[in-house]
Amino acid sequence: MAAKAKKEVSMEEALWKSADKLRGSVDPSEYKHVVPSLFFLKFASDKFEEQRAKIIAEGREKFVDNIAFYTKDNVFYLPEESRWSFIMDNAKQDDSALKIDTALYTIEKTNPVLKGALPDNYYS
Repeated sequence: MAAKAKKEVSMEEALWKSADKLRGSVDPSEYKHVVPSLFFLKFASDKFEEQRAKIIAEGREKFVDNIAFYTKDNVFYLPEESRWSFIMDNAKQDDSALKIDTALYTIEKTNPVLKGALPDNYYS
């Protein structure tokens, strides 16, 4: 029995298709501004979660929401509404763009070193 051969798709083609799907109705010329913010949000959240796990592993659970325990290691503190897990848990809601804007605003507000570095009201 001959199995149907799957069409091989290059990594570049797969990434472009994924990007087009994510882009949705955003104009391609504007999309280049959207993606870096999402990359930053994901990266910052991953680093935050690593630091949070480290704090807990060291037996310092009571300091898990202490900003200084993050910034001392050059990690941005992220309030709950700014974490990637929160964004993903709420991704299918109608106000997900507003949640992304709020996440970026809150990160900037909580981490003064980022003042003016992140877009505001870009997604919504």
